[in-house]
Amino acid sequence: MIAEAPAVTHSPSRFRAHHFETAEQQYAASKLGMWLFLVTEVLFFGGLFVAYAVFRTLHPEVFVNSAELLDTRLGAINTVILLFSSLTMAWAVRCSQLGQQRGLVICLSLTTFAAILFLGIKGIEYSHKWHEGHLWASQYSTGEGTGVFDRAGTFFSIYFAMTGLHAIHILAGIAAIGWVLKRSLRGDFGPNYFTPVDTVGLYWHLVDLVWIFLFPLLYLIG
Repeated sequence: MIAEAPAVTHSPSRFRAHHFETAEQQYAASKLGMWLFLVTEVLFFGGLFVAYAVFRTLHPEVFVNSAELLDTRLGAINTVILLFSSLTMAWAVRCSQLGQQRGLVICLSLTTFAAILFLGIKGIEYSHKWHEGHLWASQYSTGEGTGVFDRAGTFFSIYFAMTGLHAIHILAGIAAIGWVLKRSLRGDFGPNYFTPVDTVGLYWHLVDLVWIFLFPLLYLIG
């Protein structure tokens, strides 16, 4: 929370940018900037959620039948993995605040591993859908130049758009956590400076939260 900022006393020469008067000001600005960025991410995903709501309202039976083609077990496993990664990321932030370097490195490593495992399982799901022919709408063309397609394609178009965009954010998260992990290994973070860990943690929690909505909407609601 921003209320904790007074405890941040960065070394001006190493951590505080010249255009900030105090370390506390830099910390507050970083948190505000990340929150504003997360708002734009919510709006970004919001358009896809609106598309889901519109098409589901128009073709509820298509979404119910198509959802049965998804592997709920794999989706549930991925949900547990991301919840675990959210815990380890929060723990990493706490370790950085307490100056527990070993715990910080371990937690960031576990978070990265969980993210890679999530993508691996998602890749298995995508592979299954590819081989089964359950693809986006353009792949369901049936008629010569008529543009008529199986309505299941509508569901899978939304499925691949939403989960694909989420996967891209997972990749971005892995890169960001990797950057923080690299800095952690050289001992950059501690009670006096933990802003990058904190802000990357906020981003990662949003990525996890988006999946918490995607899983029931795509896999469970029938």
